[in-house]
Amino acid sequence: MNPKWWKESVVYEIYIKSFMDANGDGVGDLAGVFSKLGYLQELGVDVLWLAPIFDSPDHEGGYDIRDYRKIMDKFGTMEDFERLLEDAHARGMKIMLEMPLNHTSNEHPWFRESRASKKNDKRNYYIWREGRGSGFPNNWGSYFGGSVWEFEPETEEYYMHLYSHRQPNLNWENERVREEAYQIVKWWADKGVDGFHFNSIAHVVKTEGHDDEDTGNMQHLPVERAYQMFSSLDKVNGIVKRLHDEIGAEYDIVAIGEAAGLDPAQTLDSIGDEPGKANMVLNSDHLLLSHSSQGIGRWTNKSWTLLDIKNAISHWQTVLHGQGWNANNLADHDQPRSVCRFGHTGEYRELSAKMLATLLMTLEGTPLIYQGEELGMVGGVFHTAEDFRDEETLNFLDHARKGGMDEEEALKIARRNTRDAGRTPMQWDASRGAGFTTGEPWMGIAPDYETVNAASALADPNSVFHYYKKLIGLRKVSRTLLYGEYRLLLPLDKDIYAYTRTFEDETLMVVLNFFGGTPMFPCPERLCERPREFLIGNYEPGVVEGSDFELRPYEAAVYRLG
Repeated sequence: MNPKWWKESVVYEIYIKSFMDANGDGVGDLAGVFSKLGYLQELGVDVLWLAPIFDSPDHEGGYDIRDYRKIMDKFGTMEDFERLLEDAHARGMKIMLEMPLNHTSNEHPWFRESRASKKNDKRNYYIWREGRGSGFPNNWGSYFGGSVWEFEPETEEYYMHLYSHRQPNLNWENERVREEAYQIVKWWADKGVDGFHFNSIAHVVKTEGHDDEDTGNMQHLPVERAYQMFSSLDKVNGIVKRLHDEIGAEYDIVAIGEAAGLDPAQTLDSIGDEPGKANMVLNSDHLLLSHSSQGIGRWTNKSWTLLDIKNAISHWQTVLHGQGWNANNLADHDQPRSVCRFGHTGEYRELSAKMLATLLMTLEGTPLIYQGEELGMVGGVFHTAEDFRDEETLNFLDHARKGGMDEEEALKIARRNTRDAGRTPMQWDASRGAGFTTGEPWMGIAPDYETVNAASALADPNSVFHYYKKLIGLRKVSRTLLYGEYRLLLPLDKDIYAYTRTFEDETLMVVLNFFGGTPMFPCPERLCERPREFLIGNYEPGVVEGSDFELRPYEAAVYRLG
């Protein structure tokens, strides 16, 4: 079991630009986060995970970093951050920072030097290659479409970027780069930061040479096929160990790594409780079910099934039990909101939001709530291309237009899969600007803010907010929800997601109706011959005796079995 504070915590992800604007410029800021600490404390969360706060030209959501030791001007000052950190600690909450170390901004001083000359001592801080013939160095595809290579006329070579061309990849084969990164992490740990989410850590090492796979008529090898060339190679484990060595011995902090595209067994060498390993792993298998991959595969309309979801989540739950630790989420700032993705946006919005909350809070692992999930927020409306802000989305729409795709079809795909869908401003109250800002918001606010907002949720004891609060309270007192073994029930049922959590002599049973029908729950005899006690659910308790029972639309219930 090996109890740890981060295993027993609930994390709340804050996308600062859209959380709370304190100065009226239309962009969220650190002072805005500070002003809502009471709200977050009321919810009961333990760790605030801040999306990148570092100095950035902000072309790519703050992930294009210009200075890792400075706060982005839009967000405030270092004094604002230190005040937030101090007050959060005084309230018993911790601060975790998003730490993107795979790439920097092309405005970072290192890159300015690197691109200036082949002889510059920062040249090898980034990945440069000569072209092959009259073309790119190889045929790897970028997440944002096109090649991973960008030509630099000054030195007549190409630099690598897995994402935007404004985000050149650091060369982690260079010991000086690794040392710079370790010192950045240690600098923030010295400030008292309680943890780090190492964004794209799986991609920091790339294979050498060119990929010669025959791509037919494709100009670039798609991301889903080139992925193996720049994802979680063996050297990454050594990098994670060194990062943890720099901070793990002196500081009681948490380190979360990403595992998109990997099998859970591949992560076991690099995660665990012992020194030199990341503490938990965040995977996205269930979030990628509605598109075939990241990158260009995001822009496909692929449908998910409940069997897909159960298989994806259960695989990670079972493989990591007793060996690693999951970080569980149903949404983040790169994905549509969970109610839009997996729930119902109409009459069953609140019920489905509570059902999804029950799933998130009863899995084994640390739950990560994305801002607005506790309100059942749905997201914004994007009528035209001008309504989007995300560079990846705008790239897709541009490529679709040039490729002759029907404009309305392209917009339909963009609305469904854009990262902007999860980035609309928080809805605090029914006033103009939804209480998020007194100015013009940087992105359009969802039109339902007058009815779906924090003020109304706090006033309603039956709201999604108060349901999350009850779930968090239950999790904090239940060793079974914290450390119990997960076992899937009814693996082939297309409507019901059910499982047990067992710890020592206690077994809890979680039953979730994922849709708006009224299916019959065929309770396994070995479980339902035992008395059951209703602990929490999104309806008043139904039948608690006997075996089979009917579920109501989007019903969720947690039972203790006698």
